[in-house]
Amino acid sequence: MSRSLLFACVLGSVLAGVLAKPPCCAAEPSMASGVDQSPLPIVVERAFPALRIDRPVVLTHANDRSNRIFVAGQRGKIFSFPNEQDVEKTNLFLDIESRVAYKDQENEEGLLGLAFHPDYKKNGEFFVYYTTRAEAHLSVISRFKTRAGNRDQADPDSEEILITIKQPFWNHNGGTLEFGKDGYLYIALGDGGKADDPLKSAQDLSTVLGKVLRIDVDTQDPGLPYAIPRDNPFVDTQGARGEIYAYGFRNPWRISFDRADGSLWCSDVGQNLWEEIDIVVKGGNYGWSNREATHPFGPTPADAGPGMVEPIWEYPHTENWGKSITGGQVYRGQRMPELTGYYLYGDYVSGKLWALKRDATTGKVTENRPIAWGPSLPVVTFGEDEAGEVYFTTVTSGGMLFRFNRRQ
Repeated sequence: MSRSLLFACVLGSVLAGVLAKPPCCAAEPSMASGVDQSPLPIVVERAFPALRIDRPVVLTHANDRSNRIFVAGQRGKIFSFPNEQDVEKTNLFLDIESRVAYKDQENEEGLLGLAFHPDYKKNGEFFVYYTTRAEAHLSVISRFKTRAGNRDQADPDSEEILITIKQPFWNHNGGTLEFGKDGYLYIALGDGGKADDPLKSAQDLSTVLGKVLRIDVDTQDPGLPYAIPRDNPFVDTQGARGEIYAYGFRNPWRISFDRADGSLWCSDVGQNLWEEIDIVVKGGNYGWSNREATHPFGPTPADAGPGMVEPIWEYPHTENWGKSITGGQVYRGQRMPELTGYYLYGDYVSGKLWALKRDATTGKVTENRPIAWGPSLPVVTFGEDEAGEVYFTTVTSGGMLFRFNRRQ
């Protein structure tokens, strides 16, 4: 199940703490044997309690030593504010709401991605992924710049469109933008929508849908406003899009880099029965729509396709887990050392939160520990500040931000 219309259909039961049980599936993921699932002595608290931001779908920072936090609203506005818990006002950093297509009935479109250039402090460049009003179901990835001499205000007229992506349907857009340690921009894209990947896009290397892309925004290839890194895995594959870094995704929501080791984490939203977490590697095939997590899907055998990479974790669609994964961050902050190395993630439908730890040597998950949270509201997105502190957001009550703290 995607998060399509889930807010309207499920929020009432989520708030009541009740979720209808789906058709029979495993009560525990098969890979849970020997994994510590005891609750963590961690609590959730409001972050920046005086602030409300409409549909906060991205939370990030500019890595410019300003210690500002940036939050993008899905309707097309980006706000910044000082990283102070008692902050009362936000600064409107960019307003492109007139260009962004968003409808509550088609709530997987809108402004979905924001990333600042690694050299933003000098060049003032940042990148935005959004659904444009120029054409139905058309996604664009654009470069913007701040106004000359003013890093607090972006120039909406500076837009340079780098990529346009025609979406066959309104859901499964993905949309995360992240810069890797290599300086390249990574772009997460869903399969284009509807059920069952009807166009079989995720396994088709001739389309960017259902892929993680990798591009160089600092140089240009002939005929392109960006360059394709020569070590991308399918550059020399006939008929393939050279931008593709990995493939076989349904709706990656979201991807993030571990700032310690550079590993790329992806939470991919399932359809019928299973949610999954992947470590994305160059050239990897993550299975959709031949399989859902580790399980066969459709008429093609689950192990069909080259370079198939197993997820590191999966969970079933039951009331103990959830139905639509929201990917998070590996914690590398200083305020909560007991969370160091845990991948913090949640579920949009159940509102549940977990901290997952993976043994980097064996590649196996050793812990997947729940974090208690009373409201259990839909978890929309995670993000981190300059210091590596992790936050998450909901769209309820005007849009609220949260962080983690130790139990007293």
